[in-house]
Amino acid sequence: MDTFREILIRLPSSIRQELEVLPNSVVAEIEEIRLRCGQNVRLQSGSLERIISHIVTADDLVKTLNSLIKYSYYAYEEDLAKGFITIEGGHRVGICGKAVVKSGQTSLIKEISSMNIRFAKEIKGCSDKIAGYLVGGDGKPLSTLIVSPPGCGKTTMLRDIARSLSSRKIKVAICDERSEIAGMYNSQPSFDLGPRTDVLDGAAKAQGIQMLIRAMSPHVIITDEIGKTEDLEAAGQCLSSGVALITSIHGSSQESLKKSEIAPLINGGFFRNIIFLSNSKGPGTVAEVVNG
Repeated sequence: MDTFREILIRLPSSIRQELEVLPNSVVAEIEEIRLRCGQNVRLQSGSLERIISHIVTADDLVKTLNSLIKYSYYAYEEDLAKGFITIEGGHRVGICGKAVVKSGQTSLIKEISSMNIRFAKEIKGCSDKIAGYLVGGDGKPLSTLIVSPPGCGKTTMLRDIARSLSSRKIKVAICDERSEIAGMYNSQPSFDLGPRTDVLDGAAKAQGIQMLIRAMSPHVIITDEIGKTEDLEAAGQCLSSGVALITSIHGSSQESLKKSEIAPLINGGFFRNIIFLSNSKGPGTVAEVVNG
C-alpha cells in the first residue's frame, strides 16, 4: 500500500479523491493506473479491471506528468523521448501522445493522450523456485533465458535473481537499459539487489554489456528483454569472456523462440536453461523449464 500512496499524492486532486476511498484489499492488488484522455480512470490487476468514475482530461495528464517529474523536464528529456519515465521507487510511467520526429528518431512526445503508471514490486524469494537452475554444481552461475508474456513477472523475477545470486558471493552486474530492474534514483537502486551488485543504468545492451565485462569483472550479467540483432554480439562477448548471462524475452512457447531474433543463441545452446513463466497461478508462475 505504501507504493500506492507514493503515486496517489502525485495525482491531481480530482483523481486522488476517488482513489483515496478504495479499500485496502483493492489497493494491495493494483498493478497499473491507466489514464486516457476522455475516458474513465482504470485500475488494472492482472486480467481484472476496476473503473473509476472520473473522466480524465488533457489538463489532468499535464498536471500528473509535471508532478511525477517534479517539473524537471530537462532531467527526463531522454526518457520522455523514448515514451516512458522511471520515477522514485522504480515505478515506470508509459506515455503516449503526438511524437515529434527529428532525423528519423522520436525527440519528444507532446499533446499527451494517455499514461500508464506501472507499480514496481519487490517480491523477495520469488526466484527460490528456480534457484537450482541458475547455478551449476561448481557454484558458478549459468546462462539462463526467462520467457514470459507481458505482465507475468519476469522483471520482478530478474530483480530477485540478482539479490539471491549476489547474496551467494557471486558478483552480479545489471545492464538496466530501461531503468526497470533496479529503478535507480539518486545513485541508488530502489530495491534490494544484494551486496555484490553493480548497476549500469540507461545504457543500450549492446554497449552496456561490453562496458560491464571490461570494467566490473562480473560473474554474471543480468538484463531485461534481449531481442535486437546487435544484442547477439553482446551475448557472444559474455560467452568468450566466461561471464554468464541471465536475461528475458517476450514469448510464450518454444515455437515463438524459433521465430525470434535470438534464435541463433538458442539453437547454438548458449543458454543452459530456458524458463517459461505464465500467469496461471499469478505472476511468476513457472510453467516449464527446458534444458538448453
